[in-house]
Amino acid sequence: MRKLLFFLLSIIGLSACSDSGTASKPKIAIAGLAIESSTFSPAVSTVESFYVRRGDEIMENYPFFAPDSTLSTAAEWVPTLTGKAIPGGAVSKEAYDSLVTETITLLKANAPYDGLFFDIHGAMSVIGLEDPEGDFIEKIREALGYDMLISTSMDLHGNVSQSLAQNSDLITCYRMAPHEDAIDSKRRAVENLVDRLKSGKGKPKYKAWIPVPILLPGEKTSTRVEPAKSLYAEVPPVTEDPEIVDAAIWVGYAWADEPRNHAVVMVTGDNEEKVSQAAEKLAQHFWDVRKEFEFVAPVGSLKESLDQAVKSDKEPFMISDSGDNPTAGGAGDVTWTITEILKRPEFKSEDGPSLIYASIPGPELVEQAIKAGVGGKVDGYAGAKVDDRYAPPVHLVGTVEAIKEGDRAAEIEVVIRVGSVHAIVTKKRKPYHYAQDFTDLGLDPRKTNIVVVKIGYLVPELYDMRGDWIMALTPGGVDQDLLRLPYKGINRPMYPLDPDMDDPDLSARIIPTSGK
Repeated sequence: MRKLLFFLLSIIGLSACSDSGTASKPKIAIAGLAIESSTFSPAVSTVESFYVRRGDEIMENYPFFAPDSTLSTAAEWVPTLTGKAIPGGAVSKEAYDSLVTETITLLKANAPYDGLFFDIHGAMSVIGLEDPEGDFIEKIREALGYDMLISTSMDLHGNVSQSLAQNSDLITCYRMAPHEDAIDSKRRAVENLVDRLKSGKGKPKYKAWIPVPILLPGEKTSTRVEPAKSLYAEVPPVTEDPEIVDAAIWVGYAWADEPRNHAVVMVTGDNEEKVSQAAEKLAQHFWDVRKEFEFVAPVGSLKESLDQAVKSDKEPFMISDSGDNPTAGGAGDVTWTITEILKRPEFKSEDGPSLIYASIPGPELVEQAIKAGVGGKVDGYAGAKVDDRYAPPVHLVGTVEAIKEGDRAAEIEVVIRVGSVHAIVTKKRKPYHYAQDFTDLGLDPRKTNIVVVKIGYLVPELYDMRGDWIMALTPGGVDQDLLRLPYKGINRPMYPLDPDMDDPDLSARIIPTSGK
């Protein structure tokens, strides 16, 4: 409460000027790139993979910058470039260099700044780089110096290298998975930045960073369930201390093979003892409960999952096709699951259990469907253009039930009925998260027997919609069975890859202030 009161006073001009000598309105830039990149997928992300915003259109990303909001008038905001991509394969070096170079150019055009809101995910992999976000922030510091404060906002599935920790003055991440607090976390990052600038406190004196040698998928660390629920519940009380600015726990990203891929705890503030003790307590709690993490849903093979779904009278029975989940970095075009579904006798007749499969990219089949029109017949192939390691393109012979154009991600979507299966085929890959994604195509997921979605844990709307749910342990670039992945670059030992490893040193490491 004291911190909130102080912040409210500061933004109406009752606090002192910032330590850089600016007036009550600091000048703050906005920039960042966000993508989760699996290095175990053959896919490559390009510039076209990113939805790039520049200038004032960036502000539409953040509801807390609405024209009538308090934060919108708390500073002179200079939005430069932000890019967000559907998770996928590693980013090409050419794409990374292009986006970073443009960002630096735009930042330099309006420099100097009192602060930067650095909005990233934290799990971007780039071909030829081990620490892209660390490299990105180093380039920003080289171009703009160390006087300005950088407040970094991240996904809890991101990775925090020492370079990123040192060059960030303030740093935070989401506290919920699924990420229902994403906007709240970004707002917190901005509020902390404005607070430190307008109060004159400047950079926090201490940053405690603790690497925790745990690497787990998000599907085992959801804050909906224990032990993550209680672990993350310890974070907000830590920040109530007026000498602590923020605290955060990163689970890390399990599907990239780099030294920075592991869990991290960070606490920032102005009292070294309090910052260190808080970080050590959170890190120790994480380590102590490491063996309690289990999948957030029942799991099974695809055969086991389909067997249960066919027998169930609960609808929709949701099946997560988890190994090729495009929201975690899968290529999104692995055909193994849809191929196995079409082999099952239950689905060969139109009178069989109704099943929606979402989705598989197949631009050529989409074009064929458009020519055939709704009610027309198609005979063609989809998928496995990027990742054909597990199955070839799937052969679909069926009737066109729907065609929809104009989707930002998919561009064009068609529904093809094969037996009792309604297969959604897209021009470009698209995650399906909302009821409207289906109803816009004339499908009613709530009245469908089985809905198979390329996803891991269900996002809130699908979770609330489910009659029952199982996560199928299917193959792909984000395979949930981490023991099957050929790790070579991560630090070892690492739990659970090395289950009998000794207890690690979880003492706080004080990271130098940026520029030191």
